[in-house]
Amino acid sequence: MAARIHATAIVSPGAELADDVEVGAYSLIGPNVSIGPGTQVGPHCIIDGHTTIGANNVFYRFCSIGGMPQDKKYKGEPTRLEIGDGNMVREYVTLNTGTTQDVGVTRLGSDNWIMAYVHVAHDCQIGSHTIIANNVQLAGHIHIEDWAILGGSSAVHQFVHIGAHSMVGGASSIRQDVPPYIVGAGDPFRPVGINTEGLKRRGFEADTIAALKEAYKLLYRRNLKVNEAAQAMRSLQDEYPAAKDAIEVLAAFLDRPGRGIVR
Repeated sequence: MAARIHATAIVSPGAELADDVEVGAYSLIGPNVSIGPGTQVGPHCIIDGHTTIGANNVFYRFCSIGGMPQDKKYKGEPTRLEIGDGNMVREYVTLNTGTTQDVGVTRLGSDNWIMAYVHVAHDCQIGSHTIIANNVQLAGHIHIEDWAILGGSSAVHQFVHIGAHSMVGGASSIRQDVPPYIVGAGDPFRPVGINTEGLKRRGFEADTIAALKEAYKLLYRRNLKVNEAAQAMRSLQDEYPAAKDAIEVLAAFLDRPGRGIVR
């Protein structure tokens, strides 16, 4: 089946589109764009830059994908944007390419739900199964791990890491790293506990959730330094052997260098 391209759309001869890609009215596809099978590009979208898009994505109307980074140091280098499979990208979302000051690639994994007016700046690395709600603004070089949820109108400082399975409440301001499994909100962001409901929905066992609650107490209730909390968590693994891997995800996050964690 030939790609279904609206008569008013402009697709560069250099673009590579799978046979069943749909391109809506008045959309523009640049010469260095590759789009995989089953992907739908709605009306009035622009996809340009060195952009690679996987299968079965939906770009709703008025998206701007693959634009150059909003970085005054950018001098036209052929940096990239890479997008996986099965993502929903809603109205007025902007996803920029990377910069040579980082890895040169902005990445969006698979099965993410990116709501209206979200901005994903240069060099962001977003995992899979995330939900990024309306009007979330991501500065450059941010890492967001799998299954994280960001509430609407939240703003994230550049270079921040947001851990797996964490949940950020709406209208939050995030200036430091958010460890895995944490739920919280505010300006500035304040943690309030473990994302229990989210973990239950993803099949975490009750004993594992209980162990993560104990790990949370070590980090936020025992007046320990971060490295001391990480060390104590590894001792906790002996008490909860079934939760060893889940605890290690949190402890390893605390070991990595960064902007410091929210506390």
